[in-house]
Amino acid sequence: MSFYADLHIHSKHSYATSKYCDLENLAFWGRQKGIQVLATGDFTHPLWLAELKEKLIPAEPGLFRLRPDIEKSVLSGLAGSCHGDTRFMLSVEVSTIYRKGDKTRKIHHLIYAPDFQKAEKINHRLAKIGNLSADGRPTLGLDSRHLLEIVLEAGEDCYLVPAHVWTPWFAIFGSKSGFDSVTECYGDLAKHVFALETGLSSDPQMNWRISHLDRFCLMSNSDAHSPAKIGRESNLFHCDMDYYAMKRALETGIGFGGTVEFFPEEGKYHLDGHRRCGVRLTPEESRARSGICPHCNQPLTLGVMYRVEQLADRPVDYMPPDVVEFKSLIPLPEVLSEILKVGPNSKTVAVKYENLLKDLSDELSILNKLPLEDIKRAAEKSSIPRLDEAIARMRRGEVIREAGFDGEYGRIKLFGDEKELVYQPSLDLGI
Repeated sequence: MSFYADLHIHSKHSYATSKYCDLENLAFWGRQKGIQVLATGDFTHPLWLAELKEKLIPAEPGLFRLRPDIEKSVLSGLAGSCHGDTRFMLSVEVSTIYRKGDKTRKIHHLIYAPDFQKAEKINHRLAKIGNLSADGRPTLGLDSRHLLEIVLEAGEDCYLVPAHVWTPWFAIFGSKSGFDSVTECYGDLAKHVFALETGLSSDPQMNWRISHLDRFCLMSNSDAHSPAKIGRESNLFHCDMDYYAMKRALETGIGFGGTVEFFPEEGKYHLDGHRRCGVRLTPEESRARSGICPHCNQPLTLGVMYRVEQLADRPVDYMPPDVVEFKSLIPLPEVLSEILKVGPNSKTVAVKYENLLKDLSDELSILNKLPLEDIKRAAEKSSIPRLDEAIARMRRGEVIREAGFDGEYGRIKLFGDEKELVYQPSLDLGI
């Protein structure tokens, strides 16, 4: 079977997350987005773990579902087109901070477990190192190699994936505190790492430029801190919907169908710069200035493109054999925001969004595969001019890119001239 999975999200117990990040809202938004399998996030947090145990029941091997009474309540609020099963996978993101070599390392990791017993084994070990109650994403003074060892010793089906691997401040390849290879980070246990999370500011094509990453499955997830952000990046699986089949797909590539991505320029660390100075630079411009901000003369935050080019041993257009497909999409609320000239979190966008889900299907289906004629009919019914044209452009990759830098999200636009937003019949694009 085929399904989408978002395997990096957070609960309401993580720092800077929405109070609505509970299981009910996560399940609700997962279905609206078209995601069938969601990570729970934060299983190290005692209060969240207790809630998981209370509200989840076993489903397929290694996966969980909401209790029937809770699931019924969630489905009652959904448009019929979005009804379906939601499964949860036990997960947590752990931040490790430690000194190694000549640098302080700050690395984030995703950890997965197939059952509560193994999750609690991991929690028991980590609780001896730091306070698990302080944050749903705990920060621990622990070498990454030792964290991986703890995960492996909890059970053979537990595994670790380096998170958003290029983020400057908190990632395995980050410019501020990272390493140049997986082996440098995890040492003799590096062979047990079989997947990498590419993060919002990079896509698979950028990662293909580094030959020593060839052996890793490149996965992508939302890292959602609010339910509405679920699925902004996700993974397509062609396998049985169970924990062990999904793990095998990530290990072998067989059954892994690729990723749904941001356009990487939308990520908030794609290029270099200083947000407070309003300075955004390409890697070439940064190198010409020796990594120093031309405004304040302080070191720049060197972004994902800079680090990719530092480690790359292949040209920009390199494509490996038997490549796994990926698609770059723009979240539907952002598309509606541009067309309607209002904020993506506005009531106007929310109403139009709900109308489209009721008349069509979930968000990923609208963005990715529904016929443009169907989208056009539903958009006209809801007075959304040229939505079909916008989605056609996005599917072709015909977008205007304003890259993010130093913590500032970029912007991907579909229309370069305000006059283009005046309603007129769309051409038959044959898509």
